[in-house]
Amino acid sequence: MRPLSGFVMVLSYSRAIFALFTVDQTLESFLRGHVEAFGTWPGVARTLLYDNLRSAVLKRAGTAIRFHPRLLELAGHYHFAPRPCTPGRGNEKGKVERQIQYLRHAFFAARTFVDVDDLNAQFRRWRDDVAHHRPHPDQRDRTVAEVLAEEQPRLLPLPAHPFETRVMRSVISGKTPYVRFDRNSYSIPHTHVRRPLTLLASPTTVRGIAGTEEIARHERSYDTGAVIEQAALVAGLVAATRQANPSSVRDRLRLRLSVPAVTTLLERLATRGESLRYHLARLVALLDDYGPQGLGAAIACALERDALGAGAIAHILETRRRQRGLKPPIPLALPDRPGVRDLEVTPHRLETYDELTRSDSDDPE
Repeated sequence: MRPLSGFVMVLSYSRAIFALFTVDQTLESFLRGHVEAFGTWPGVARTLLYDNLRSAVLKRAGTAIRFHPRLLELAGHYHFAPRPCTPGRGNEKGKVERQIQYLRHAFFAARTFVDVDDLNAQFRRWRDDVAHHRPHPDQRDRTVAEVLAEEQPRLLPLPAHPFETRVMRSVISGKTPYVRFDRNSYSIPHTHVRRPLTLLASPTTVRGIAGTEEIARHERSYDTGAVIEQAALVAGLVAATRQANPSSVRDRLRLRLSVPAVTTLLERLATRGESLRYHLARLVALLDDYGPQGLGAAIACALERDALGAGAIAHILETRRRQRGLKPPIPLALPDRPGVRDLEVTPHRLETYDELTRSDSDDPE
């Protein structure tokens, strides 16, 4: 799990505080904090003061300020004016930092929580029961909640629809039915491999969209290198892979009857998007050379090590053969005609041929 980070937003004048704790520091979480804060107050201040963070100010040269385009979209949606703190003016930045210090020491210090949802729930209770009932710093005879209630009618009303903060990206998968997002892999139907898709990611879900149709929906993972799959999508891939190779049905049946563990191996190879035709042909050859017991033991070892593939299994078999001092198997090439492979040949004694090389003492010279 990634380390916990936090977003804190402060409403001017009333000193009402809003905080959103997240497991990332992305621009989307920054914008989502605005949307949830506006809905909590409810309303929007006409001017929002920012510390010169990168999510708000991309570049500054004196009074010339280049705001982040997404922040300007948010400001246009809610009709507020963004204003960064003036460098060197401690009275502006100090007001923001004092609220953050209050949150850090009065709420977060030594607090225990289960996950980020639990932490945000605890904050909401603390905000309503403690923070907003403290005396207002500028009006000591009134609480923060009372001042906020008085100023709330002066806030700008909320628009009909909240600002869209989900991540929207155009993605294309490789040869395997997975798309990459945020350092993780999410499964998609095998019918949409190498096709342009739209990925929509909220804080809880990741969706794959083809045109106007939703083709995949997953719970969002905040791990790194995780593979998130849907059983139905994997089953569809396995079934399609089986139907794409009708000529290998006989080899597949022979392998499954001889080595049951091959079923698990083929399913995991199909999940990875591997071509099963090559692996089937190689496994059949290994079955002929090493027999069911040897191949079954090698497949079990490969599955345990997650070293999938006929090449890895052949390496395991060859290593074990050398350790035992056995001779390498010699392939027997037979014509692919019905009945040839089922013939039984009785071996003859070779001593008869040795006698032909001996010299007969009774023969005249």
